[in-house]
Amino acid sequence: MGYSVRKMIDMFGFSADMGMDLGTANTLVYVKGKGIQLNEPSVVARVLSKGRLEAVEYGFKAKMMQGRTPEEINAVRPLKDGVIADFRAAEEMIKHFIGTVNKHRLFGRPLVVVCVPYGSTPVERRAIQDAVESAGAREVYLIFEPMAAAIGANLPVTEPTGSMIVDIGGGTTEVALLSLGGIVKSKSIRVGGDSFDDAILSYIRRVHNLLIGEPTAERIKKTIGAACLRDGEPRTMEIKGRDLIHGVPKEIALSEHHVAESLQEPVNQILQVVLNVLETAPPELSADIVERGIMLSGGGALLEGLDTVLSKGTGLHVSIAEDPLSCVALGTGKVLENLSDLSHVLFKQD
Repeated sequence: MGYSVRKMIDMFGFSADMGMDLGTANTLVYVKGKGIQLNEPSVVARVLSKGRLEAVEYGFKAKMMQGRTPEEINAVRPLKDGVIADFRAAEEMIKHFIGTVNKHRLFGRPLVVVCVPYGSTPVERRAIQDAVESAGAREVYLIFEPMAAAIGANLPVTEPTGSMIVDIGGGTTEVALLSLGGIVKSKSIRVGGDSFDDAILSYIRRVHNLLIGEPTAERIKKTIGAACLRDGEPRTMEIKGRDLIHGVPKEIALSEHHVAESLQEPVNQILQVVLNVLETAPPELSADIVERGIMLSGGGALLEGLDTVLSKGTGLHVSIAEDPLSCVALGTGKVLENLSDLSHVLFKQD
């Protein structure tokens, strides 16, 4: 397509094709030719008045309401474990996000490439495809999350050599061995950033008799979260919640050693699935992984010390992608920008 034609399309406001990382925790949208144009929490809040729907909020505004909502406000996350749990809310949210990035374009509907977990069922993939179509897409193609993450992390997935990606999202961890543009071996477990939050919440309740909410658990994870104990002075933070013994608000000091202890189980589950994939890898590709190592992506990759735990557990070099939070969305974008070379990684669910 020549420059003048592209310019005319932009002038008349035709819809641009887009890639979507429809995540349990966050949704990112990549617009062809422009990069990532949206990164918002995957949350929908419905405001009711006398039983009637008054307003709907999405993304950051809706997330601010979580844990603080009166009866007339219902804040939900439409996706759970990487798949749709509330179809109507998911459709509303996707439609809003597509409209947000497409607001200055007047004509046409976009082609959308959307990610699905490798471990999802055909029914779950079809639900995601249907939701995006119902939200206004002209055409929808699916791509497996580990493939998109590997492409976004600049791994040589189309070459005759082995690459290994561990993508830790909000609801799932996808571990895949890739070569020649395909997934050779892969396993998916429903353990991710949400599992880290749940583990912290449960530990504080069990050990400190303190009830905290999910937003507080997430803040602890991001501030002093650690997969293993570090040398030196441990980080601490003050947290507030409700004392389960006396029923009154209470504040305690929490150490990163406590957080590392609380996260042992989900971290070990991730290590085990990585070992399972390595144990079933073809010998030639195993040799490539020894040389290249393992790449971490997704928000969970930012958990301090996780790369160290996986490296010690596997005996391999483990590195973190340059932009782990955006890898999947960037991967969908690269596919859109290079459809002639990468169209074989896309599919439709019948």
